[in-house]
Amino acid sequence: MLIFLLRRLWSTLTVVVGVAAVIFVLLHLSGDPVALLVPADAPPQVMQDTRHALGLDRPLLQQFVIYLSHAVAGDLGTSLRHNRPVIQLIGERLPRTMLLTAAALALAVLIAIPTGIVSALWRGSLVDRTAMVLSVAGQAVPIFWLALMLIWIFAVRLEWLPVFGSGTPWHLVLPAVSLSTIVLGRLARLVRSSMLEVLEQDYVRTARAKGLGETPVVWRHALKNAAIPIVTVVGLQLAQLLGGAVVTETIFAWPGVGVLAAEAVFNRDFPVVQGVTLVVSLIFVAANLAVDLAYVALNPRIRLG
Repeated sequence: MLIFLLRRLWSTLTVVVGVAAVIFVLLHLSGDPVALLVPADAPPQVMQDTRHALGLDRPLLQQFVIYLSHAVAGDLGTSLRHNRPVIQLIGERLPRTMLLTAAALALAVLIAIPTGIVSALWRGSLVDRTAMVLSVAGQAVPIFWLALMLIWIFAVRLEWLPVFGSGTPWHLVLPAVSLSTIVLGRLARLVRSSMLEVLEQDYVRTARAKGLGETPVVWRHALKNAAIPIVTVVGLQLAQLLGGAVVTETIFAWPGVGVLAAEAVFNRDFPVVQGVTLVVSLIFVAANLAVDLAYVALNPRIRLG
């Protein structure tokens, strides 16, 4: 287990550094941030002095090494637009994004797992076909269109829920529902296919032959052995949820990291974009590490060593 953890931590570090390097290079190729910080009619000397003060006149590799050394110490730089530490800006917004992501993921899991199980148990029935059609439709519908439809129905027409902001738990409902559709449809179909495969195994037939009820057979024997691909997909979908949060937060004016990153991209606020990317990468690889460790608990036959 220790060797496995060390290997995974090394691969995690490699992935994070690689992502940071790619973003660093692409952002510096997208344009000069100094042009946004000084007036258009500023003399060349002013632009040169500003570039020197920001360290942008150094070789790109040297800039990246300096950035990484500061990032290890918890310094992600200073926002060019807000003139505040990037780590402080992310710290203020990240809890909101994690709350939205967790709510969307929990909603998707709570709906998708029972739906997939029922579809597998009643294979070929009207319930099964209806659930799978809705699952495919949920994957096909663009998240921004669904978000706008939810606003129009539940906020404008029915006036049941608020649209913008994050002041009360009710503000979380529409963003979480719209974001959860990214995972819900795919997860429901995966649960169904995994359960269909497991329900045909000999140990399930043996458990039924021993007189066990359908509920313990499904939840104690079948679902546990079908959970490995389900856990894998849930862990991988975290990145898609964090990516979809940018659109969702923008539509619902949810004050999270997604809105902060979108504003930083439009304003060429390089430190903020780099900082958000680095933090999101860390969250994603940490989630994947947790998924790998969950394999051992779900299937003792797996040996990590």
